[in-house]
Amino acid sequence: MDGPDGEDTAPSRAARRLHILRVVPTLLDHPRRAPAWLPLVLAALLIAADQALKAWALANLQEGLPARPFIPGLIDWVLTFNTGAAWSMFSGSAAPLALGRLAIGLGILVYLLVRPQPRLLSVTLSMIAAGAIGNAIDGLRQGKVTDMIHSPLLSSVTNALNAGNFPIFNIADSCVVLGTLLLLVASFVGDRRKPSI
Repeated sequence: MDGPDGEDTAPSRAARRLHILRVVPTLLDHPRRAPAWLPLVLAALLIAADQALKAWALANLQEGLPARPFIPGLIDWVLTFNTGAAWSMFSGSAAPLALGRLAIGLGILVYLLVRPQPRLLSVTLSMIAAGAIGNAIDGLRQGKVTDMIHSPLLSSVTNALNAGNFPIFNIADSCVVLGTLLLLVASFVGDRRKPSI
């Protein structure tokens, strides 16, 4: 409110500043929505890459043979099959796990179609959905998930922590893990950037 001579008073300036803070959009408060097609296209590309690498591994690698270096010290090819989840949890439960993964992956994509989200959130959720669907395809089609990527570097870290070798994984696993990590980082950054009132 202005003073008797028409000059700004401290309360009126503070009120205007607070109003501006509420109106001015920020990157995190009003991010651009992703186009509706983005989650489907991204998920389809990641699922296709996952299935292509699995097909290559089945055609060119043999279970039980020593690792074949791809990027020495960083990535080796080793063919294995998993009837459970990471670190062989729930082994022998391929079909129920596949149905659960498929339901989660399709549920995420339907949610993104019905309620478009900011681009970063759409990308991270699409990655998680693609990973879930990619491994669900294996579980439903062959009763086990094909894994072929081994990281000596990651295994050295887990061995140093007395957790054994890092699991052999695939592109679908990477999508789930990276998508989840990006989701956590985005949530943390968003919480840090929220103005305290």
